[in-house]
Amino acid sequence: MVSLPSEAGVERSILSWLDGVGWETHGQDGGRGANVLDDAYERDSHAVIYWKLLAEQVVALNEAVTEDNVDKFISSLRRDLDTENLMDGNQAFHRLLTKGKSFSVQRSDGTADTIYVDLIDYENPESNRFHAVNQFSVARETTIRPDVTLFVNGIPLVTMELKSLAQDNDWHDAVRDLKDYEEDVSRLFVPGLFNVAADTMELRYGAVGAPTEFYEPWNDAPDEFADENEMRQAIRALCNPGSILDLLKHFVFYERRAGGDAKIIPRYMQYYAVNRILDRVRTADHKRGLIWHTQGSGKSFTMLYAAENLLSRPNVARNPQVFIIVDTDKLNSQMRDQLANLSLEQWTEAESIDHLQQLIEEGSSQLVLTTIQKFEDVDPDVQGNDEVVVMSDEAHRFMEADLGSRLEAALPNCYHFGFTGTPVREGEREKDKNTFREFSPEGEDYLHRYSVKQGIDDGLILPVYFTLRHEMEWDIDEAGLDEEFEQEFRGMSTDEKRDAIRESVTATTLAELEPRVEKAAEEIDAHYDEHVSPNGWKGMVVTPSRRSAAMYGERLAERRGAEEIEVLYTSTKDDSDLIKQFHTDSEERDSIVKAFKEQGNPKLLVVHNMLLTGFDAPILKTMYLDRNLKNHNLMQAIARTNRPAAGKENGEIVDFQGVFENIDEALDYDAETKAYAARDKDELYNDLVEQVERVMGIFDGIPKTDTQEATSEAIERVSTHPERREFKQNFRRLQNLYEAVAPDGRLVSEGIERDYKWLSRIHVAFKRTTSGDDDPEKEMREKTREIINKHVDISEIKRDFPTYKLGEEILEDAEGLDNPGVKASQIAHATREHLHPRENQNPRYKRLSERVTDIVERWQGDEIGDPEAVEALKSIEKEVLNVEREADNEGMEAAEFAIYTHLTEETAEAIESDEQAERVAEAVVTQFRDRVDRGYSGWKTNQQTIAEIERILLDVLVVEHDLGHLIQDDDGFVDDVRNYLIQNNG
Repeated sequence: MVSLPSEAGVERSILSWLDGVGWETHGQDGGRGANVLDDAYERDSHAVIYWKLLAEQVVALNEAVTEDNVDKFISSLRRDLDTENLMDGNQAFHRLLTKGKSFSVQRSDGTADTIYVDLIDYENPESNRFHAVNQFSVARETTIRPDVTLFVNGIPLVTMELKSLAQDNDWHDAVRDLKDYEEDVSRLFVPGLFNVAADTMELRYGAVGAPTEFYEPWNDAPDEFADENEMRQAIRALCNPGSILDLLKHFVFYERRAGGDAKIIPRYMQYYAVNRILDRVRTADHKRGLIWHTQGSGKSFTMLYAAENLLSRPNVARNPQVFIIVDTDKLNSQMRDQLANLSLEQWTEAESIDHLQQLIEEGSSQLVLTTIQKFEDVDPDVQGNDEVVVMSDEAHRFMEADLGSRLEAALPNCYHFGFTGTPVREGEREKDKNTFREFSPEGEDYLHRYSVKQGIDDGLILPVYFTLRHEMEWDIDEAGLDEEFEQEFRGMSTDEKRDAIRESVTATTLAELEPRVEKAAEEIDAHYDEHVSPNGWKGMVVTPSRRSAAMYGERLAERRGAEEIEVLYTSTKDDSDLIKQFHTDSEERDSIVKAFKEQGNPKLLVVHNMLLTGFDAPILKTMYLDRNLKNHNLMQAIARTNRPAAGKENGEIVDFQGVFENIDEALDYDAETKAYAARDKDELYNDLVEQVERVMGIFDGIPKTDTQEATSEAIERVSTHPERREFKQNFRRLQNLYEAVAPDGRLVSEGIERDYKWLSRIHVAFKRTTSGDDDPEKEMREKTREIINKHVDISEIKRDFPTYKLGEEILEDAEGLDNPGVKASQIAHATREHLHPRENQNPRYKRLSERVTDIVERWQGDEIGDPEAVEALKSIEKEVLNVEREADNEGMEAAEFAIYTHLTEETAEAIESDEQAERVAEAVVTQFRDRVDRGYSGWKTNQQTIAEIERILLDVLVVEHDLGHLIQDDDGFVDDVRNYLIQNNG
């Protein structure tokens, strides 16, 4: 027997994997697993917690809670789900889940004690109940039914939405559904830890309330959960009961932000690195360790998670003092601001050298933030706590002899962990800087590593490509040069002249030569206009001296206008006029940097010895490098350009010094780091060529001509599975690659531009026929838009493929199309658009929506042909219109007609006649209008509304019409009627 791939298959697989790591699962047989728990614990359809199960567990876990008082406790807990703001409610409920809920219990002598009741047992995980079920339905204003939900003691902690690639959906669609669920039934997510969005091939997780861009992969696992199937590994490693409880208890921060608080949970490399640190402190085998995580992976949060865990886990350290040490005031300010906005309680900042010494002497168990410079005059041997853990940010910069020695003298008995994305290995001699020797025990290179390659694969950073511009044609007047040199230095011997030349003519001297700066500025100006500016990105010019920076600033301002250029370097009183013109103070520099990170001016920053470390500006794409950087300094510079942003395909280095001519000499790292740190831009062009071939291959056999027939055939090709999804995804990547490469002469000479123009035209037509978007070109990148404006006749395509959204218009205009595949696609989309917002307004709409889905799946699976799909979909669209006409003909308003339809079509055997159904519907709606207050915001989700509707149904059905069996035999009847009333606004 053949079973078609579907969401249900993904669902069953995930449940089986969860079953294998300790969850009690229901639904693997294909049934609705939530029904098992619903029946066992008599859950009401709008409840999000299995209250009876939780009551059992609370009694079992807390000696002072008994069968006699547990109902009182549960009643109090129910109120904690009522919240106006999801994130506020989630934060408050997280405190209950991790610290317990206060509860007053009566003693035998009549007095009362206040105790804290645990909802979860973290010390003895086996004492908890772990359930994983599918199709957990919650009916509030609307009804939602996530695919898989994980409950601990009846409390929903993880909500999963799953998609099938075979049904033309992916994890992005799942995230959109989860965001809708959080909006529609936020109550379900008040206790939630995180959500999971997955499809047939990929899985992403995100904290409750997280924006789509913060849904990330979980791409690592300890040996016990390692698996060749990456998605199975992710489920086993992330969602096993031990990890869920660990994350819930120890790895949740709430951060205050201008637009509202945010919940933060760790990335996988942060989680595993922290646990390595905890294991090292717990076992005390060694007192050093290096955390080598690439730039952009979130090292600051790794340190903060480590600090929080060290301070809160007595089984790791009894009463530790934890230091986070940075080496600049800027990094100190950034970390201080981060701490001030987080829900981390035990921390302070060392405000001076004396204050730091005082904190070390007192040894209080807390996190201390300080700069390394404050250790300069701290007395040795003043450590007042024998459990000190030090974490040094950018550890490669902590090996300056004096400060490093001062730190060791002040805290001789401490654990010291170094964090860096750019370790240094200058040599093996004692005097050589070597991050590995400084922080790693013998035989260990690092305690935990997260590489550049992993960062690119996970989408946390972008690949960076380089272009060499270091070779210039020099027109030198050798005779004149010789003559002038001889005249100037005629008193010197030949050897003295040779030594003078060697000392004077350095790389910096050459970089400050006016003809060279002029030529380089001309190249930067042209490159920026062609490659960077059209897409809204910005650039940075890195120079070897303040003089060269000022020279670049002058020339670029002449070419582009002073408002587009800013120059940043330190200033002194003795500076020349050339350098003084770009003097800025600290406040001005902060303002310039802030403006650079946003749209608008400045467009180009020219810098010397600034912003090459700790500067994150996703809008920066291109660095013009005119300074000879090596190793960790070069890695730091590369990392300025690799921060992701919407539509940004890569970072870029334009190299005027020849640094990248020999990458092996420039970067003294392992082969993987060298390979992924920066790559020749020719690789990017090759990627584009392959991507064009891949997308063009979808249309094999179709003429690439500017005719209606060719366009129609191409649209039909990508209107159904699997080509539909393949085209959508691959064209999106093609847009990004084309933007990154163009302009390039090879695009024309090799025919790439011609193919891209044809594909762009097809994409516009595809969007017209599938999305209903009146302006699909809005979603395209700037260069793509320019090409379409020049080369695509939008009006012609719009005339061939009209899209209307509702009613007879779509049916009439679809008749004018010759292509049945396009016709079916249009009708299916329009009908779904018509039905989607109405599904809870009338039972017929829901049945019709299910029929549309069934027809489209059969059509895309080639079970029925295009003409049959067209006729079936046209029939449904006509039925949609008939629902509204019939209500008008019967003289009923929408809610009344919905209840009447439900009674006569869904529960016909339970009523006496259609006339009785009409009377019941009229009575329910009349009483609803009279008794339910709808004059305030939020009435639809208010508990009083829900309770009053239930009382109305009791009065009408039981008292007036003797139809109590409809409620007693309730199979969602009460929820459905409530939805009809609320969705149709009564």
